[in-house]
Amino acid sequence: MGKIAISIEDQISKLKDRGMIMDLDNEKVKEILLDIGYYRLDFYWNPFEIDENHTLKEGTKFSDVVKLYYLDTDLKHILSKAINRIEINFKTQLIYFASMKYNNNPTWFANDKIVAKKYVDNFPKYYDRKFKSDNKPIKSHHKKYPNEIYAPAWKTLEFLTFGSVITLYISLQNRALKETIANRYNIKSIAVFENFLLTILFIRNICAHSDLLFDSNTPKEIRTTPLIQFNNNNRHCLDSSVKVILFFLKQISTNRHNIIYNEIKELFSQFDSNRVIKDIISNKIGYLNTQE
Repeated sequence: MGKIAISIEDQISKLKDRGMIMDLDNEKVKEILLDIGYYRLDFYWNPFEIDENHTLKEGTKFSDVVKLYYLDTDLKHILSKAINRIEINFKTQLIYFASMKYNNNPTWFANDKIVAKKYVDNFPKYYDRKFKSDNKPIKSHHKKYPNEIYAPAWKTLEFLTFGSVITLYISLQNRALKETIANRYNIKSIAVFENFLLTILFIRNICAHSDLLFDSNTPKEIRTTPLIQFNNNNRHCLDSSVKVILFFLKQISTNRHNIIYNEIKELFSQFDSNRVIKDIISNKIGYLNTQE
């Protein structure tokens, strides 16, 4: 909306001036703008802009912009469910196998003979006073054992962010241990496994922070692997990231994989008759409806 706030009526006028076809009832348009917001929807009519003056492509409909917004929102919801399952499972594998290997050291994550010194040195930033007070099991542990610096791994790691736990895995110094955990997902290469984890984290952060999902591209190329066939060998697009998520999910639960896969397929199939949105699904997301 620029530097000055404008009324809903002026927002509608501005969109009309830029070429937006208001194909919904005027009251419904107002309702949507007051519900979702002009600024947020701005991200979703951006793909239809043809110049720096924000002129819209001829034939751009307000209803298509709203549909694209809900496609993005629904896809975030579906992927968030999948990623949550992966996060919990990955934490469990890391906690179990590392804690069994170092069973005489319940706080192995803070030992620089086990984990890279940089991670160990930075760990107090994660494990601060707020962390201890906000998480009841951690708070209870320190109340019972006031002289211990950290709670055991099986308590502590449950409350770390997905990103922090991935960084912990990457920081492990024992290669055999890292391979053991990667092998749980039928991945032999540690480099591929870490790349996949960071890809999942990238999508997780978009879903969690209301960023654009449909137009996302991974900053780093997804590793080549015979485990996954990427459409048109595009290893940056959202569909390739979704394939990584689905691969991980399948190693954890075939049933859960099938549920999420079908939810994505059903979501995209809703737009088979909408040429505008279908084009975005194919060319922006990279999804092909012929894929398994």
